[in-house]
Amino acid sequence: MGTTQGLPGREQPRAFTAVTYLVLLLLGVMEGLIGSFQYSRGPAPLIAILLAVMIFVTCLLCGWGMGSFAGGLVPAIGWIVASFVMSMPSSHGSVIITATTAGEWYLYGGAFAATGGASAAFILWARRQPRRR
Repeated sequence: MGTTQGLPGREQPRAFTAVTYLVLLLLGVMEGLIGSFQYSRGPAPLIAILLAVMIFVTCLLCGWGMGSFAGGLVPAIGWIVASFVMSMPSSHGSVIITATTAGEWYLYGGAFAATGGASAAFILWARRQPRRR
């Protein structure tokens, strides 16, 4: 018999948990890929800042929703890998994320926001843990 999520005293199947973490990783990767092409839209760094806030909120909510530190860390890792890969020059010399104000806000602000969101998820996770005496 399968177990149900949300019932006290019952654990989720390991396969379900693994798939959930994989989806969170893909969520971070997709945010990184979409942001890499959209960071320079609108007024100079405004969209880049909003995308950084979005990855912070994503990491925080994923950590809270999963009830674990890894829940916040996994989308952050996906975002960082995707964004920094997109910032590397190709063999032809073209770069997706340029060294403009918006590009720097997106990369550095987003990396700071992703680690901040993962750290906030860790704090939420640590507060949920029962205290030992």
